[in-house]
Amino acid sequence: MSEEQGELVSPLKILRLKAGLTQADLAARIPDKAGNKTLSARAISAWERGEYQPELTIPQVKALCKALEITLDELPDDMRPTNI
Repeated sequence: MSEEQGELVSPLKILRLKAGLTQADLAARIPDKAGNKTLSARAISAWERGEYQPELTIPQVKALCKALEITLDELPDDMRPTNI
């Protein structure tokens, strides 16, 4: 990739760093779909790399927004990396 193209960065990563969280910190704040455990840092990493888009339950979305200190409207529709 040339420098002119810029670095590919996930909007989720930008929000996570702005909130001062590591991938593990963020994962620990989001329940799994059953609500029994939390997500793994590996899941957050996969979202940030654009391997797949998260499919979250309403409680998970609320937890994600709370952890990132943002509103639902501020949550990006697409988590895949884009040029900055």
